[in-house]
Amino acid sequence: MIFSKKIMDASFYLIQFLNGIQYGFLLFLVAAGLTLVFGIMGIINLAHGSFYMIGAYLAFWLTNLTGNFLIGVALAIPVTIGIGYLVERTTFSRLYSRGHLHQVLLTYALILIFDELQLILWGNDFHGIDVPEFLSGAIQLTDILSYPTYRLFISAICIVLAFMMYWVIQKTKLGMMIRAGASNREMVQILGIDVQRLFAIIFSLGVALAALAGMLAAPVTSVYPGMGENILIISFVVAVIGGIGSIKGAFVGALLVGLVDIYGKTLFPELASILVYALMVVVLLWRPQGLFGTAA
Repeated sequence: MIFSKKIMDASFYLIQFLNGIQYGFLLFLVAAGLTLVFGIMGIINLAHGSFYMIGAYLAFWLTNLTGNFLIGVALAIPVTIGIGYLVERTTFSRLYSRGHLHQVLLTYALILIFDELQLILWGNDFHGIDVPEFLSGAIQLTDILSYPTYRLFISAICIVLAFMMYWVIQKTKLGMMIRAGASNREMVQILGIDVQRLFAIIFSLGVALAALAGMLAAPVTSVYPGMGENILIISFVVAVIGGIGSIKGAFVGALLVGLVDIYGKTLFPELASILVYALMVVVLLWRPQGLFGTAA
């Protein structure tokens, strides 16, 4: 009996570990776009969480139209890239030479606009998306505990994307320009690189990453108004912990935050709301620039 209880306890902690990792991977997708936009473009994008919400609603809408979740996601990704490009060209491109106050005011206005558009198009009801049938099963951990296949699918997709981002940033010409832009924007302009085009690409990819996170999370968390607000706050925490502008930092910070959040809610529910922020305070006291950030 004692041995059986120990096995159950171990399996329980394993499930919470997997949940924390999966949540961390989703946070990484959102925070990676956020840290790229802020670290390279210098834009404080408070509307970043709205793109997470837009991705979830597009997945819901297109899944209903096509009858297939994966097809809906595949169609929604280029739509979100187009939305990101349009928003950057019409609004953000006018703010690069202005102060952060103008950026905050604009992005807050975008939050209000996107929230109203969401209410007009889809209303204020909660919506659910069914997990694809071939991902609806579970992996058996013990005789009584199992883990949903779809959550493992989310983790696998996020790992693949993380490696793709590393390859693009470290091994391609675009990545070289991104790294150069993060280090010295003026020098990149002097060298003849079209910085406006580069910024449009970065912003569009950041939007697509946040939207994809919303699409993947939709079958797990449901789709509802304002769902991007909480993810925005926690993503800023991830970006600060990891170091602004660092993709590696966003990855490590997201996993740390995911695990602290899940285990906090499970083991210390009365302290769950402050543990993530306590982690940020500890990291900043130790390294003010974040885990992988560059000191000013």
